[in-house]
Amino acid sequence: MSTARTGPRGGAMFRALSHRNYRLFWAGAFLSGAGTWMQTVAQSWLVLKLTDSAFWLGLDTFMASAPGLLLTLLAGVYADVFDRKRLLIFMQAGAGAAALALAALVWAEAVQVWMILVLTFVTGCCWAVAGPSYQAITIDLVEREDLANAIALNSTQFQLSRVFGPLLAALAIKFTGLAGCFLINGLSYAAIVVALALVKFKKAAGTGETAAQRGDDAAEGTPAAGAEPTAASAEVASPGADAASALVDDAPRRTSGGGRAVLRDLLEGFSYVKRRPRVSLLIVCSAVVSLFGSPYLVLMPLFARNVFGWGETGLSLLMGTAGVGALCGALMLAYRGDFRRKGWFVLCSAFAAALCVVGFSSVSRPAPALVLLFGVGFSMVSFFAVSNTLIQHLVTDRMRGRVMSMWILTFVGTMPFGSFLSGAAAERFGPQRTLAACGIFIALFVVWVGWRNPRLREL
Repeated sequence: MSTARTGPRGGAMFRALSHRNYRLFWAGAFLSGAGTWMQTVAQSWLVLKLTDSAFWLGLDTFMASAPGLLLTLLAGVYADVFDRKRLLIFMQAGAGAAALALAALVWAEAVQVWMILVLTFVTGCCWAVAGPSYQAITIDLVEREDLANAIALNSTQFQLSRVFGPLLAALAIKFTGLAGCFLINGLSYAAIVVALALVKFKKAAGTGETAAQRGDDAAEGTPAAGAEPTAASAEVASPGADAASALVDDAPRRTSGGGRAVLRDLLEGFSYVKRRPRVSLLIVCSAVVSLFGSPYLVLMPLFARNVFGWGETGLSLLMGTAGVGALCGALMLAYRGDFRRKGWFVLCSAFAAALCVVGFSSVSRPAPALVLLFGVGFSMVSFFAVSNTLIQHLVTDRMRGRVMSMWILTFVGTMPFGSFLSGAAAERFGPQRTLAACGIFIALFVVWVGWRNPRLREL
C-alpha cells in the first residue's frame, strides 16, 4: 500500500519553514542541540580522563538514558493531556541548569565521576519527560500536509547541530577547557526556551484519521480506535480549513484525573498500538537498531584513542564525520519529501547502517574509517526519520503523544542496556569485536523482518 503523493522539490524543500512557529522551534532546537553535542564530546572525554575505562563510559551513557525506562511512557500520556509547550519549557530549563552545575564543578576542579553521573541522570530525567512532547508538538507547528517535510527538517537541524557541535567543542576545549563546553551548553538551552515562549498556537479543534491510519484496523478486521468525528476528518483532507473551525490560542489541554486516569490512558495507548501491526513492528525495528546501533557512539572515544591514536580533536573529527553523514541523509529526505516505498527504504537503510558499522569496526586506517562513519550517520538518520514519518502518518492526533512515547522508548529503553553492555563487552573483548557483533546482529534481524513481513515492505 502506498498513499504518498509526489514530494516537494527544489524551493519547496524547506516548505515547513514557511510556518512562523516551526521556524522559531527549529532555530531554538538547533542552537540548543549544538550545545548538547559540545557537551557530549567534552563529557565523554572527561569521563575517560578521570577513569580510563570503557565501563565508565558506558555507565555514563546508561545514566543519561535510564530515566526513560520509568518516565517516557508516562511522559507520553502527559504529552496528550497537558500543554506540550509549557512542559518542554520547564524540562529544557532543568537540563540547562544541570549543564551549568557541571561547568562550575569542572572550573572549581572539584568534579568527580559520581558527580557527573548524578548530573547526567538529572539531565536524562528532563529529556525523558520532554521527549514525547518534542516529537508530538511537530504536528502543532505545521499543517498536516507539511508533516513529512517538518520531520525531515527536524532531523536536519539535529544533524546540523551534530556537525557543528563537535567542531565547536574542539575549539572550546582548546581555548576555554572542558568547562567552557558545559557552560556554553547550559546557556544554549535558553535558545529553545525563548523560542518556545514565542510560539503561539492557533489550531483547529478536533483530530482526524487518514486512510493509511485506518489501514491497520481494516487489515485486522477491527473498528478504527480513536477515530474522531467526521467534521474533524475534514481537517485531514483540507489541512488549511482552520477558517471553518473554532480557533484557540495556546488552549490548555485537558487535565488528568489522577493516577487511575493516567493508567487508563496508558493502557489505551498500548491497546491502540497492539491493534496496528505495522506501527508495532516499526517500533520493534527501532528498538533493535537503537540497541545494537548506539554502541558505535559510546565506544567512539576508545576508537579515537586506542585504534587511531588521536586525542580530543580526533574524537571531534570522528563524531563530526558521522554527523555530516547524518546531515546529508536528512537533507536528502527533506528534498525527496513524501516519497513512495517507505517500507523498503526503512529496511534498506537499516541494513546499510549495519554494513557500515561492521566495516568501521574492521578498519584501522583513518581514511576508510571516516568514509564508513559517514555512511553510518547517513543510513541511521534515514532509518529513524522515515520510521518516525510512517508512524506519525499511521496514528491519530489523539493518540500521538502516547505512540511517540513508545517510539522514543525504543531509544531510551534500549540505549541504557546497549551502552552498559557494549562498554562491559569492549572492556573484555575490545571495541572492534564488540561493534562488529552489533552490526552483524542488525543485518540478520533486518533480513528476517523483510522476509517475514510483506505488509511493512508495502508501506
